[in-house]
Amino acid sequence: MYLLDMLSHPLWVFSTALLALVVRLQRRALWEPRSCAVRLAGKTAIVTGANTGIGKFIALDFARRGARVILACRSESRGTAALTEIKKITGNADVHLRLVDVSSMDSVKEFAKRILEEEKALHILVNNAAVSGLPRQMTKDGFDASFATNHLGPFLLTNLLLDLIKRSAPARIVTVSSVNHKKGKVDFSHFHGENLVYFMDEVYNHTKLHNIICTNELARRLEGTGVTANSVHPGVVMTEVLRHYPFWIRYPFNLIGFFFFKSSEEGAASPIYCAVAEELEGVTGKYFDSDCSLILPAPLARDAALAVKDFEVCERLTSKL
Repeated sequence: MYLLDMLSHPLWVFSTALLALVVRLQRRALWEPRSCAVRLAGKTAIVTGANTGIGKFIALDFARRGARVILACRSESRGTAALTEIKKITGNADVHLRLVDVSSMDSVKEFAKRILEEEKALHILVNNAAVSGLPRQMTKDGFDASFATNHLGPFLLTNLLLDLIKRSAPARIVTVSSVNHKKGKVDFSHFHGENLVYFMDEVYNHTKLHNIICTNELARRLEGTGVTANSVHPGVVMTEVLRHYPFWIRYPFNLIGFFFFKSSEEGAASPIYCAVAEELEGVTGKYFDSDCSLILPAPLARDAALAVKDFEVCERLTSKL
């Protein structure tokens, strides 16, 4: 009874509310997109997974800066809703929806083919689309669905658009990874769904490690072209990435996350930073955290020999299709 009285006391309620406010303020990034005056008029940008969450706010920011923005989305209905919202908020009519399912290599090829036919330039590519917590699923290409969505699809898309990006230099490629890559492992049998444990975010962690490894190797291969490639951790963000998790996980995550985790708009700050910040002109092959700070990724992500092998394996797997 004493405990209940204490918890209901106005001073306790006030202190709790004050602590929650302080925590929410502390989670803000050191770099604010709205404080950056960079304009993107005359520039073309593609954002995958742009119909919701972080991707939508990245696309919204680019549209505010005057870019021609292509929302690369799987769902036509949700993509159209995001398109309408972004146009209304920004007043930018040069925002377009193009459908792509990054887990399907055929869909990625069809999307890239259309982009190459329609677009004269591509200055920014943000590989943002991702899933977590999927049960074991195999795509028709013979890949684990999480690996196809989070890594192989974006890998293929980037390489198919690479010549256009190079012709548009200076240009930037930004891959949204995660701090969870530190818990990931490299086992090339994972691509085909072998030796995987489908529990919580274990598969996701592996895919995010591959993201950084291949981005670093891509940056090495692009040296001297005027195109940079970097990876970034957006923070622990309240997005729909947990939609495949059971309710008993999602509910406490959302409850706790209200106080401690970033909103989708806040999570978009670090990818936007990598895409537009003037101080990053020419900076490539790096990994940035959710505070837009340059940090070292896990040791495996810095293994140059492993990066060459990983990149070649992914090239071989996607070129056969």
